[in-house]
Amino acid sequence: MSLSDTTAPRVSIDRHSALIVVDVQNCFVTGGSLAIPGGETIIPLINQLASQFSQVVLTQDWHPHNHLSFAANHAGKQPGESIDTAYGLQQLWPVHAVWETEGAALHADLDIPHAGLIIRKGCDPQIDSYSAFTEADRTTTTGLAAYLTARGITSVFVVGLATDFCVAMTAIDACLAGFTTTVLENACKGIDVHGSLAAAREQMRNQGVILADSSAIL
Repeated sequence: MSLSDTTAPRVSIDRHSALIVVDVQNCFVTGGSLAIPGGETIIPLINQLASQFSQVVLTQDWHPHNHLSFAANHAGKQPGESIDTAYGLQQLWPVHAVWETEGAALHADLDIPHAGLIIRKGCDPQIDSYSAFTEADRTTTTGLAAYLTARGITSVFVVGLATDFCVAMTAIDACLAGFTTTVLENACKGIDVHGSLAAAREQMRNQGVILADSSAIL
């Protein structure tokens, strides 16, 4: 049973609410270089949810070919291993979301023409970025919090890929930035390696993120 089944209250959206759609890109769905099982299956629901919001932000992983998070850029290293960096341990991944490639493109079925902003993250070759708000060094910001605040947004809803990494970090940082934050779990898909999904849910709840189902607003 999902944590959202019994603990999350019904939530409402209004003109002070925004939807953040995280990394619905070709590389993260079936056939992609870092495919999340069933990643593409949530797209129709995301489109339906987006139609309820006047303010929508999309995010894209957008890496140079020499990005430090790629295992291929470290001799003898494999995806799933870690390296030490100036900002701490960095998990290594297969090459993915290389800028201006088909893998980095937003999925063609994503239909949100009124999205007002695309946040591209992980562009610095020496810093990874899971969150749409703050890069992995935890000091470099994307400007998203200021963008939302300038538009009178006080609550955000987060959907997309992957629940246990970019969705979770985006939601946690949204809470830290002062936004009431809800993750709509059935509009997300996780990787779930070594218990990462359960750990991410616990971290989100501990930071005040509401875990809910899309039926809470649809």
